[in-house]
Amino acid sequence: MSIKIRLTIMNFLQFFVWGAWLITIANYWFGTKNWDGTQFGAIFSTMGIASLFMPTIVGIVADRWVNAEKLYALLHFLYAVCLIYLAKVDHPTTFFTVMLTAMCCYMPTLALSNSIAYSSLTSAKYDLIKAFPPIRVWGTVGFIIAMWITNLTGNKATAFQFYIAAAGSITVALYALFMIPKCPPQRLIKENAKWTEIFGLEAFKLFGNYKMALFFIFSMFLGAALQLTNAYGDVFLSEFAFFPKYADSLVVERSTIIMSISQISETLFILAIPFFLKRFGIRNVMLFAMIAWVLRFGLFALGNPAEGLWMIILSCIVYGLAFDFFNISGSLFVESSTDSKIRSSAQGLFMMMTNGFGAVLGSQVSGWLIDKYFTIPYNNIADLSGRLETTPDNPHLLDFIKNQGSSILEGGIFDKAIFLKDWPHIWLTFAAYTLVIVIAFAILFKHKHNPEDLQKTKPLKKTGTIDDCPCLYLIKTSSYLFSCLCLRDHGDYRIDGGFSGIFHLWRSWKIRIQNNFLRLFFISIF
Repeated sequence: MSIKIRLTIMNFLQFFVWGAWLITIANYWFGTKNWDGTQFGAIFSTMGIASLFMPTIVGIVADRWVNAEKLYALLHFLYAVCLIYLAKVDHPTTFFTVMLTAMCCYMPTLALSNSIAYSSLTSAKYDLIKAFPPIRVWGTVGFIIAMWITNLTGNKATAFQFYIAAAGSITVALYALFMIPKCPPQRLIKENAKWTEIFGLEAFKLFGNYKMALFFIFSMFLGAALQLTNAYGDVFLSEFAFFPKYADSLVVERSTIIMSISQISETLFILAIPFFLKRFGIRNVMLFAMIAWVLRFGLFALGNPAEGLWMIILSCIVYGLAFDFFNISGSLFVESSTDSKIRSSAQGLFMMMTNGFGAVLGSQVSGWLIDKYFTIPYNNIADLSGRLETTPDNPHLLDFIKNQGSSILEGGIFDKAIFLKDWPHIWLTFAAYTLVIVIAFAILFKHKHNPEDLQKTKPLKKTGTIDDCPCLYLIKTSSYLFSCLCLRDHGDYRIDGGFSGIFHLWRSWKIRIQNNFLRLFFISIF
């Protein structure tokens, strides 16, 4: 089996084991376990917490002591053990502890999988730009197929989704041990290196610059919104099943597949980024992304599985613009506004603010808000039937009440209150939050568009082979990765075709659209 096929299978499984539960865990949490929103916010924050420190620790271990493929296999095996145990947990506090442990095992493998691929392809004398993108795109396919399998097998609200992911993780662990070439430690971290250099903290000095500090603060606040639809989108669609008139709709039965339109949209909107950046500039493209987030949440608030289905689908499509435009334009702003000596650390700081601190903030606060202000108790059948837009004698409504563990007493009073989430107002609140960010950003953040700056941003020359650096991290999002870089300034280890490569390829796209532009597309997705 060729090395390219082996790495393709590895990438497929790498994201399969995440997609199997990431979008559907809310259905299990709220629909099966009936646990509260504040605690669920803490669960989703585990990814951000783990991302703050685990990639650095694993990078040091891989650099000094352990082969990357062995460490990768060990982490996936531990991740699988956590998921198997997670399926048996019956207390939310224990669930949080196990999930945090699982994320501490999984999040570093995102970077390790790419480092392994770069090392293997370089050793085999492949051109990374030509060889890696077609391999990497299969991670997208793996994520989406896992979502579909979880939905189509009827497990979007059961613990079996964790077993699906665990099976995939054990498979990839064994696969890495026997099918992936050896990637020995490079020992590039200096023994006398400062701790700020080791942990990629040099870029924090950028907070002394007003514009950069403002950008990072806005990145954190917008990062708080990035995970909201991943956390709550699927359960929002699934809870339309409570409405008798929507119970058998496509949106309810195939909610996860509907949500996968968002992932597909991300891969397509990447194609429009060079045009918009060249035409409107970095600041305006970031503003477009923020406006798209307002539309994302607003359309969810107004949509429904019948006459409002187009709004739900359009919301999923808009998500691609919201996600891609901010992450890539933001990264390019960092690229063009920072000194080359700390540029890589600055990119790492951007990742930390959006997908670390921002993700933790958004997950924690949104869970608390939903639990405290938007979870409504219903104590009688008259109020509940009005909320679900049906009549008190509707058979589906009576089954729903029974399934909620409640009984109807004299006068239509419930012996136990039934709680429903007010999704329209939840999404409108999120939309209002992002609208405030849009207005504040438009007023406070000033950045003159100069097309020549984009032309000057060229792919960096590598000072060594791409696998020489142990600190190759990725700008990470909920389910996507794009561009590889060193966060601790061990040299300019950058793949041509990363963030700055967008414009390098954009210039040649006019001549060779099918060749270079497709390379840009594949290298940037995820």
